[in-house]
Amino acid sequence: MRATKIISILSTCFLIVCTDCHSQGDRQPAVAGSFYPAKQEELLAALKQLFTDAVPSKKIKNIIAIITPHAGYVFSGEVAASAFNQIDPEKEYENVFILGSSHYISFDGASIYSQGNFITPLGTVKVNTVLAGQLLQNYSVFSNRTDAHAREHSLEVQLPFLQYRLKKDFQIVPIILGTQSPETCRRIAAALQPFLNTKNLFVISTDFSHYPSYADAKNIDKATAAVILSNSPEKLIRSMASSEQKGFANLTTCLCGWTSVLTLLYMTERNADAEFTHIQYRNSGDTEYGEKSRVVGYNAIAVSLKDKKESTEFKLTDKDKKDLLSIARTSIERFVKNRKKFEIEEKTIPSILKTPCGAFVTLKKYGNLRGCIGRFDASEPLYQVVQEMAIASSTQDYRFSPVELKEIPELEIEISVLTPMRHISSIDEIELGKHGIYIKKGNRSGTFLPQVATETGWTKEEFLGHCAQDKAGIGWNEWKDAEVYVYEALVFGEEK
Repeated sequence: MRATKIISILSTCFLIVCTDCHSQGDRQPAVAGSFYPAKQEELLAALKQLFTDAVPSKKIKNIIAIITPHAGYVFSGEVAASAFNQIDPEKEYENVFILGSSHYISFDGASIYSQGNFITPLGTVKVNTVLAGQLLQNYSVFSNRTDAHAREHSLEVQLPFLQYRLKKDFQIVPIILGTQSPETCRRIAAALQPFLNTKNLFVISTDFSHYPSYADAKNIDKATAAVILSNSPEKLIRSMASSEQKGFANLTTCLCGWTSVLTLLYMTERNADAEFTHIQYRNSGDTEYGEKSRVVGYNAIAVSLKDKKESTEFKLTDKDKKDLLSIARTSIERFVKNRKKFEIEEKTIPSILKTPCGAFVTLKKYGNLRGCIGRFDASEPLYQVVQEMAIASSTQDYRFSPVELKEIPELEIEISVLTPMRHISSIDEIELGKHGIYIKKGNRSGTFLPQVATETGWTKEEFLGHCAQDKAGIGWNEWKDAEVYVYEALVFGEEK
């Protein structure tokens, strides 16, 4: 009887369970007795065994997030315990943000439970209703619809692990994502970005592949985990699409909580100090209750910040700068002449120039702008980004006609190597001449490099207004309602 009940959990990923949950006040358990034991003593015994069997702590410092599964404990509990084992049990967090993607209803944005606390067989888990209310008031992407939480298991199953592992009192911010839109995930990420630090913990709830064979699941889940570890949201989207187009038998999804994971990656992608560590992989076929022909995959991943003592300032020598300028000029010359990108011998490139960085390449002719294109994405080596942006600035800047071969000797090349972008809550954080700005509202965005403020002599408001109006196309004052990011740039150019 027990085995039959557990197999039914696997076959549907979630159960339609009792819906007699309070619409107001404390949120009562919805899946106790199905996903995990409903009796306190049995739950404690199960957790003790899961943590004993799990991967021990790897002593990772400054953990800010974990990615952990949410299936029935007999299937994914060990992997989940491995993720929670990485958390310092003595640490006192200001908040634990728990993000899960809705399994039951679809809606725009995300729902934050703010009506009361969460109840489990181990007791009450306090919800930070004050912070929840502030997020609801300040960001339209959030709602407080209780139907998103009533039957949802993806948050609930994480709570006993937190109660068992953490020795200090903690409070949670429970968030269910109903969206299927990457752009909406960006908005959610922007709202939560200020809280992604060592004072808080983010628990990202997701299982991996659903229902392929055992062998296929291992390959699919390895590919999905690899792109998550690369800290690239765009690569995650492409990888999932690629796997789902390959026709694996019975595959319904590569990542059921993909919007929650994507939201995390949108928060971490531009943080050079963010490090992803893989902890454990298993799938339901590895358990005594699972079948090899139809499985669900589970990964445990920890996200941490480098120790400030270990973080080294990114510096380029004069030779490094000359090498990058030479790559840019040669790339332009070769491409304009024969429309081919010349091959750079990687073994001749110093390691510092292989560091993933964003960069802009600016072309000037007799002191006037002739082209400027760049990107913030820090997923490729710097020398490759400079090569690609040099070609793009000479041939793809829509404001100018493509550069002609005869013009190349007259060009002056300037390179801006970018630091990771940081979301700001006040323009008081902007330092003119030091910070570049990136403004985003909806599908529109625009940026000014740091040197623009110096060259124009604009005030801070003019800097923002021109960027909003001239680059993002959203109107002079609309930066006030947009997402504003700052970054720094290491700027250098050819000496004439």
